[in-house]
Amino acid sequence: MAIRLGDDAPNFTAETTEGTINFHEWLGNSWGILFSHPKDYTPVCTTELGAVAKISSEFKKRGVKVIAVSVDPMDSHKGWINDINETQKTTMNYPIIADPDKKVAALYDMIHPNAIDNMTVRSVFVIGPDKKVKLTLTYPASCGRNFDELLRVIDSLQLTSKYKVATPANWKDGEDCIITPAVGDAEAKDLFPKGFKTVKPYLRYTPQPNR
Repeated sequence: MAIRLGDDAPNFTAETTEGTINFHEWLGNSWGILFSHPKDYTPVCTTELGAVAKISSEFKKRGVKVIAVSVDPMDSHKGWINDINETQKTTMNYPIIADPDKKVAALYDMIHPNAIDNMTVRSVFVIGPDKKVKLTLTYPASCGRNFDELLRVIDSLQLTSKYKVATPANWKDGEDCIITPAVGDAEAKDLFPKGFKTVKPYLRYTPQPNR
């Protein structure tokens, strides 16, 4: 059964390149990103894992732990890491789960029933500190993931979890937000002392409240 937004993120215990973890305990009170790739020694995913390693400090600034998963075994992961470091000019600095029995892939419904072997094990899950799934994305094998977009999504999710706002199309951290329709104008004046601009009764912009 597919995991939906708001569902509890399934817990599991697994071997990783940084030791055995219990997923929920490993997350602690942090946000988390779990992303999967079809198999080791694949070209697109080599660039992806390297890209994440290069911006790991950005995830840490936001209190986000990142972990990858592949259905290949541990010895394969360790060899692949050498290739990632070499070709992407970086150093891997987050764990990769070894999932040869596809336990994690099955828990997170990562393998499409019509797929050949494991070629669609290519998903992204953003998980909140409450262990609820906040975002899911599934990519085809041919398209490399945009991790700058995941940082943008994290910024939006963290902002909207604390304030009664939403973020408009193409929003970036620091830009104006939208006041949620459930907030009346009188309440909005109290909640958003910087003021707000009404374009339509249902479309009101306010400066980002935590800036």
